[in-house]
Amino acid sequence: MIRILPAALAAALFASPLIAHAADAPQREPYGIALEGFAYPYPVHLLPVVNDGEQLAMAYMDVAPAQPNGRAVVLLHGRNFPSSYWADVIKMLNDAGYRVVVPDQIGFGKSSKPMGELHFDNLARNTIALLDHLKIDKVDVVAHSLGGMLGVRIARAYPDRVAHLVLTAPIGLEDYRLYVPPVPTETIIETEDKLTADGYRKQLQTNYAIKLPPEAITPFIDARFNIKGSPDYPRWLRAFVSSGQMIYREPVAHEIPEITAPTLFIMGADDHNAPGRPNAPEALRAKMGQNAELAKALAAKMPNARAEIIPDTGHLVFLEAPERYRELVLGFLGR
Repeated sequence: MIRILPAALAAALFASPLIAHAADAPQREPYGIALEGFAYPYPVHLLPVVNDGEQLAMAYMDVAPAQPNGRAVVLLHGRNFPSSYWADVIKMLNDAGYRVVVPDQIGFGKSSKPMGELHFDNLARNTIALLDHLKIDKVDVVAHSLGGMLGVRIARAYPDRVAHLVLTAPIGLEDYRLYVPPVPTETIIETEDKLTADGYRKQLQTNYAIKLPPEAITPFIDARFNIKGSPDYPRWLRAFVSSGQMIYREPVAHEIPEITAPTLFIMGADDHNAPGRPNAPEALRAKMGQNAELAKALAAKMPNARAEIIPDTGHLVFLEAPERYRELVLGFLGR
């Protein structure tokens, strides 16, 4: 089923005079590796952070509601998406009275691309540092994809800071090391560098079972491939590959049953995304990415959790089924 992109999302998330051209059109001025030139729906601020001795800047949006309910939500993005893709969810939460904090994690979007490796513990500390900076003691965490892995780490390491946890099509519900042999970073860099915009579009559509019109995916292609002309592109590429190695090397599946915060999994029934699957032995590939079943099994082991499966929906649940997503999230947070 093809769904029409909501008008608010189309206007706020994808509005950019540059997107009218092909994702890697040669006549365009390239974006910087902090997505300079790529439009975000709200003003972007920077917070200085230090990770492993490196001075970095964490970008974030802080969006206040017209009629505050006294609560705040932090949104945690996925690996292949700038945090601008949360535009409709920000509005949904604002309309319900929530203050919404939307960081780009270090290594992603408009934040710094570090020279060193990425680690979930550092990203978790950065996120808590941002909340401290904004004087927010407790938040509801709404996370997507890789952000779900980070949300798990935050909920485990800082349980007193998390009121509710919503895991939207999270990855990391299984330990990928049980299926995929380790692959050297330089090999992955070489493979990723050869990927074309068209190949990336097909990769997203295949891996994520996206139920959106093709033009809705264009900003994700655009955000990645219009930086290839930047002189700092090799630095971006190494950070991107480091994020993939972080997913592989730092599993969180074993921590999920220990989460005490009320937790809601929102899964697309057709989402079988499994990072690293192409590198797994063929006999094991089919066993990977049974995400809806994994979510249900994990929720059953947790003290206060449930899993909701949305039919005919892939990895981008909140864009593909916005009304059902709104109903589930606001109902859960309002308990």
